[in-house]
Amino acid sequence: MSPTIQGVINAKSTFIGISHNKRLLSHHVDVSPPAPIKGQEGEIESNWDEVVDNFDKMELKPELLRGIYAYGFERPSAIQQRAIVPVVKGHDVIVQAQSGIDKTATFSISILQKLDTSTNVIQALILTPTRELAQAIQNVVTTLGSYLQFECHACIGGTSVLQDITRLQEGVHVVLGTPGHVSDLIDRRVLKTDHIKIFCLDEADEILNRGFLDQTYTAFRSLPQKTQVVLLSATMPADVLEVTKTFMRDPVRILVKREELTLEGIRQYYLEVEKEEWKLDTLVDLCETVNITQGVIFCNTRRKIDWLTEKLTSRDFTITAIHGDMEQEQREILMKEFRSGSSRVLITTDLLPRGIDVQQVSLVINYDMPRKSENYIHRVGPGGPSGRKGVAINFVTTDDVKMLREIEKFYNTQIEAMPINIADVI
Repeated sequence: MSPTIQGVINAKSTFIGISHNKRLLSHHVDVSPPAPIKGQEGEIESNWDEVVDNFDKMELKPELLRGIYAYGFERPSAIQQRAIVPVVKGHDVIVQAQSGIDKTATFSISILQKLDTSTNVIQALILTPTRELAQAIQNVVTTLGSYLQFECHACIGGTSVLQDITRLQEGVHVVLGTPGHVSDLIDRRVLKTDHIKIFCLDEADEILNRGFLDQTYTAFRSLPQKTQVVLLSATMPADVLEVTKTFMRDPVRILVKREELTLEGIRQYYLEVEKEEWKLDTLVDLCETVNITQGVIFCNTRRKIDWLTEKLTSRDFTITAIHGDMEQEQREILMKEFRSGSSRVLITTDLLPRGIDVQQVSLVINYDMPRKSENYIHRVGPGGPSGRKGVAINFVTTDDVKMLREIEKFYNTQIEAMPINIADVI
């Protein structure tokens, strides 16, 4: 064990106080290719220097500003300071950021600002890699725009196509969903794209990694020629760079550097447990000591989730467990229970954190440390995104010390030893 890791408490003891083709063809013929993009390192070069550090200076609709502040934002994050204005101005925009924190709100605010709510037609289309993320984005868009008169609908697999058809016929302004389901609705001529002004491809690297390129092209080819394109991606592999060249016109490029990411508002602690077999008793002591409004526990495998759920349930804890092998309908029911507060603790994997957006989450526990540093901010985000406050506790075995230090270096942050009075902290 590294001498820099100081054990807060013996883990075994008890806690004390704790014509559809026209757009694509026109793009190739009439539009000059974008400026060279550095692709060898998988990184873009920023070409936009403007930074606006106050929402009031962005010339947003008063109703939208009201929704922003009601949501809990106080000042724009690094990505919001750079990306909202060029999107609102109508530029095609590529955003590369190492984390998804505040990214959803960035394009949501931009889209809401550009909506014309006097006409009841689809004006914005957002593609995401997973159903859970689509639902989370819908929640953010709806909440931020709660003082605007508009409609938002998520088209995702696992739901009745008839329900989508009915909802779309009633009239919506913003549609979001997974590429496969959206392209199917476009092919059926149910999802009308004639009036779409802005097309957003969120988590583009994940979308292409999941094999959605053909469906993404189907959606893109259906759009009006002048549709604005916004692409967000954590990494810039060759497939994503090719998409930017094909889809976009002279795009603004914004790179949010790793050192500009912030974990401000999230109090981070580690708890030395040394051995894997000590984690369960440590978790039980922690849960019995602190008053958890709502908490999320992250494990690295489905098998670990099932095992931990069984152990905690046998000790009379009310637990919600979600993983990717569950049916979509079952996951939706469980997430609804968690959002409503009928279950206070959710156990999940890295597959689902971007689909979790629960305002009341106060505690995130990394029962297993993430396998990649990049996933850490996605995990702790539910506890402290959007300026909300939260606590993250990392269970650290001897084998996890290296990852803990990598995370601290990656985010230029410090994770402190958990204090004895953790119950007061939370």
